[in-house]
Amino acid sequence: MKKILLKTENLSKSFSSGGSLQHVLRNIDLELYQGDFTVIMGASGAGKSTLLYALSGMDTPTLGTITFGERVISNLNQDELAVFRRGHCGFVFQQIYLIDGMSVMDNVMSAGLLVSRDRKAILARAGELFRAVGIPWETQKKFPAQISGGEAQRAGMVRALINSPEILFADEPTGALNSKTGLDVLDMLTRFNEMGQSIVMVTHDMRSARRGNRILYLKDGVILGECDLGKYGAGEPATEEGDTPRGRIPDKAHRADRSSHVPDDTARQEKLSAFLAEMGW
Repeated sequence: MKKILLKTENLSKSFSSGGSLQHVLRNIDLELYQGDFTVIMGASGAGKSTLLYALSGMDTPTLGTITFGERVISNLNQDELAVFRRGHCGFVFQQIYLIDGMSVMDNVMSAGLLVSRDRKAILARAGELFRAVGIPWETQKKFPAQISGGEAQRAGMVRALINSPEILFADEPTGALNSKTGLDVLDMLTRFNEMGQSIVMVTHDMRSARRGNRILYLKDGVILGECDLGKYGAGEPATEEGDTPRGRIPDKAHRADRSSHVPDDTARQEKLSAFLAEMGW
């Protein structure tokens, strides 16, 4: 049986707009499991990003509870939520938020030092992650304005993973990238998931969604249905039951072997297309 990482009960979110109340999320009961690559899909305005922000503690629900492990995080104040997010969550966004006045390496190190004062360990972890995503030392020394969008997104992924988060939250991570660079980012997300990293991703792109093993479809603030695609590609053998390989880094040679990684892509496309058609997408 899979371990539950995060659970919601009657999760609701409302906003006041123009004197009326807009119900964005409605009584959502959801369980997220360790090792899953969960994808949230739905039309624009369905509440996808709002749900992701609530799950990750970036926003608070209007009603309901969110339990992360054994801890109810929906009751935490903003300062407590900030501490919680730094230690347990990683974030990758469509827009890359790197600090302009700091090098790529310093952007990553600063995130690590917010959680730990062991600079040597953080530096070693950063080096492993940079190698895994293919960012050389010469690029690590550059400032954000001096690197490409793809390099910035990969650097953002390193920063998101520097503290070995229990869940990586990704909001349209390929939305601002060209096709090739977007595919590289999807490959990296897939490899990290194979190594045990739990991921929750919001996307409207079917190519991106196919990488997930669990697809949730959100409509009018309600989870209308879900689809089990199974793990993507051949990949590596699954870990033993109960093993939590948090922080493990994909081998570079394995990461580069894209051709052996997508033997079932056509079948996944067909199954996902049928599911989305059923949902009225």
